[in-house]
Amino acid sequence: MALSLAVSALSFQAPVLPGSPVVARSATPVATVFDDGMSSFKADYPWLAKYGFGPSVKAERWNGRHAMFGWLAIIATGYAKGHGWFPDPSVALKYDQWGALTQLGFGQSISNERAIIMIAHIHALGVSMAAAFGPQVLGDSLTLLDGEADEEPYGLFPPLKGQTGLTPAAEMYNGRMAMMGLIMVITASMASGKDILEVVDIGLGGLLLGHTF
Repeated sequence: MALSLAVSALSFQAPVLPGSPVVARSATPVATVFDDGMSSFKADYPWLAKYGFGPSVKAERWNGRHAMFGWLAIIATGYAKGHGWFPDPSVALKYDQWGALTQLGFGQSISNERAIIMIAHIHALGVSMAAAFGPQVLGDSLTLLDGEADEEPYGLFPPLKGQTGLTPAAEMYNGRMAMMGLIMVITASMASGKDILEVVDIGLGGLLLGHTF
């Protein structure tokens, strides 16, 4: 169990290698809309801002991590579907065997494929919770600990020079791109009427599901 918590914590951290350059911040940072939002939130909800909730760097870093993991889950799901790894994917689960959780409403039940995906995501959420609230030996917490100061805001564009590799600024960039990518995919899905896997598969030229366009 201790090993599982340690591994899960490691999987969600952004380690800084020895000798990695430290992000250089300006001595006189310019206020941005994000800074104003953080200040307003702290003034209105000081008991939440104390632990890193709201528009904070801590929250953005964790949102970015989950967005990156979301892309991994999408690609893995599409690959599994394209290779027929889901047994009886279109078969609906039966109420007498699985209970009320199978019901989607209007007399419909969840399919075997969607049930497998949902359970896999619940397990992934459990790993994330273990990484956030487990022993903080290899990772960092989801919220700010008592007395812990939040990072200084990165601004609209985090510094690029000297930030290649496993650095906090590189992780912030990757997280922002992952979040923006999810927004674009969901928007394209809603506009086209195709599901998210189909949209991603089109963008990859049919590599996931084996479609030809």
